[in-house]
Amino acid sequence: MHPSTPFAAAHARRPTLSRTPRPRHRVGTLWAWSPLALCLSQAVWAQSAPAASAQLQEVRINASTEKDVGFAPAEAQTAGKAPMRRLETPQSVSVVTREQMESRQVTNLQQALQTVAGVSPVNFGRRGIDDINIRGFRSTESVLIDGLVQSPGMWTRLTPYGYERVEVLKGAASVLYGQVQPGGIVNAVSKRPKREALSEVGVEVGSFGQRTLQADLNRPLNESGKAAFRINAQVANSDDPTDFVYRRDRWVAPSLALDLGADTDLVLFATYSKSNWLRQQGISPYGTVLPNPNGKLRTTLFTGDPSFGGYDIETTSIGYALEHRFSPALTLRQNLRYESEEGTGNVVANAALQANRRLQNRTATRQYIDDDMLATDTSLLAQFSALGVQHRLVTGLDARTGHSWLGSRRCTIGALDLFNPVYGMAASCPTGLSADAPEKLTVLGLYAQDQIKLHPQWTALVGVRRDWSDQRTDDRLAGTRTRQSDAATTLSAGLVYEFVPGWAAYASYGESFLPVVGQAFGGGAFAPETGKQWEAGLKYEAPGGGLTGALALFDLTRRNVTTADPVNTGFSVQTGEQRARGVELEVGADLRRNLKLTAAYTFTDSEVTQDNNAALVGQPLNLTPRHTLALWATYKLPQLPRVTLGAGMRYVSEQIGSYPFTLPAYTVADLSIGYAGPNYRITAGVKNVFDRTYYDGAVNANVVSPGLPRSFSLGATYFF
Repeated sequence: MHPSTPFAAAHARRPTLSRTPRPRHRVGTLWAWSPLALCLSQAVWAQSAPAASAQLQEVRINASTEKDVGFAPAEAQTAGKAPMRRLETPQSVSVVTREQMESRQVTNLQQALQTVAGVSPVNFGRRGIDDINIRGFRSTESVLIDGLVQSPGMWTRLTPYGYERVEVLKGAASVLYGQVQPGGIVNAVSKRPKREALSEVGVEVGSFGQRTLQADLNRPLNESGKAAFRINAQVANSDDPTDFVYRRDRWVAPSLALDLGADTDLVLFATYSKSNWLRQQGISPYGTVLPNPNGKLRTTLFTGDPSFGGYDIETTSIGYALEHRFSPALTLRQNLRYESEEGTGNVVANAALQANRRLQNRTATRQYIDDDMLATDTSLLAQFSALGVQHRLVTGLDARTGHSWLGSRRCTIGALDLFNPVYGMAASCPTGLSADAPEKLTVLGLYAQDQIKLHPQWTALVGVRRDWSDQRTDDRLAGTRTRQSDAATTLSAGLVYEFVPGWAAYASYGESFLPVVGQAFGGGAFAPETGKQWEAGLKYEAPGGGLTGALALFDLTRRNVTTADPVNTGFSVQTGEQRARGVELEVGADLRRNLKLTAAYTFTDSEVTQDNNAALVGQPLNLTPRHTLALWATYKLPQLPRVTLGAGMRYVSEQIGSYPFTLPAYTVADLSIGYAGPNYRITAGVKNVFDRTYYDGAVNANVVSPGLPRSFSLGATYFF
């Protein structure tokens, strides 16, 4: 435990395509981007305050703050880029630990976040990537790994087995993380080498062809254990309730911790994954949530065509996490990751249903992706006393540069009879590309955030950031080159009052900033989207731990939303505005070591406040239920202490799918049972116990997404 803070089947073949190859670009430019002047000046300041150093405890950043156990973690690091008491954080932050994920047999990020208040259980047709909505707004492109943003165009999804916990920081959070969406961010914290040896091998089988083999091996390399090697790997195959749909994943993540002395931690890491899947597109709303004169549709119906092929994606990343402690009061950190992704994607998607409500028009697209990105974050954490109060100041620079190329060919394919489907239709594709526009993105951000202990009961958090963004696009088909540059300053501020030990009230304000690529009819570049949030709440942390709670009230507004240009068809204007207000309640408990539970309730009042389509103004946002409730609990039987029972439920109220239809409310229950032997663990689970038919998402007005029916799983893990 870290010292506490001072503020307590077969792969689809890739089609050959003649194109101009995109050269691999050198990525060394960011190595020179390091805030040395800022760090050195702050180091001098902190080193000149020896009196404060004696009062402060050492803070370790890169490793886990709460390890990976329990349902009531008291710390999180996403809100401050360093371990911070959740009680003293003036913003909602939720933590899903490794133990929670294992107890619920989580297999993807969406499942991991089902018990987090404010996160909508959205489903865009199980399309193969992590789709997330937070506080009413899309957050799919705001999923970070170890505090570093991923390339926004990546088609991959996280492998939960490789992470010790997942943290969700809700609301506008650009001060520390730059260009993110306004609803919030998800930060997955990777497993890293430990000082103790550990070995586990697991296998899991289940419904719909689920077969998973995984291993986690850690070995110290010297007597102290500071040098250590760890490797995580998983091979997973699964089918789907939908006809023809499948997924095949191969994933491995080695990491190496080096012993560079007592004051320096350095971890080198890499990941490699290869995924092949056939996308589950969803089915028509007519015959599911809307009437169809031809009858009801099967929820297992596949509306694509298996002969057209699927997705075949390969990703690689390498990097390091460096931490050096000049003193107990001064820590320098640098995180760096280079990632690349390439592959093909083939999808047959639903267009409008024909008037007879039987023939489904479709589109077919062949896509080709080639992305790379280098991201780095260098910061200095200083703890000192000034003006009679204690400060915990993090300052830094994060930067990233990357190249992306998404080529595509738009094809034609025949309509599908939804009530008598015939597959194997030939698609007609052009010989040349329909889209060919490589892009280069460069982002730079300077930030500072200070946690100030004004009084034993009062804690303030203030931050400021300046961002610069430059995106260059080379449209090879149009023969044009464009450049879009944006800059923004974002602010955050909050105050926490711990009025009695363990109880705290707080209020905060935050902003977000996200560039929007594109041009209006007159050729002018779009302005960045902005988000502004006010939040107030109440938090609880039981003395000695074991019980946490949080109540939050928020008001979040998203501005500069692109809407259809009412004058110039095919163009957009930025006259849209959307708002989400709500209440969130979360409880986490580890009671007497027998009962553990996590519960979350969310009330969200969302609204389109401005739009060129007058029919949308005043309407709720798509895929934003007014009420959600989730509960999961485990109980270790006193008479049979090796046996643990698990039970939970999720309720989601009616929500707009995509105009003109709504998705009905639903309730789903899950159960599990586990047995822990001397060196093994066996777990069995059933999801959607009562086999409810429900719909938990919609791609657009032509597609509704069925939820998963009842499924079983059985897993065994051997420890050695």
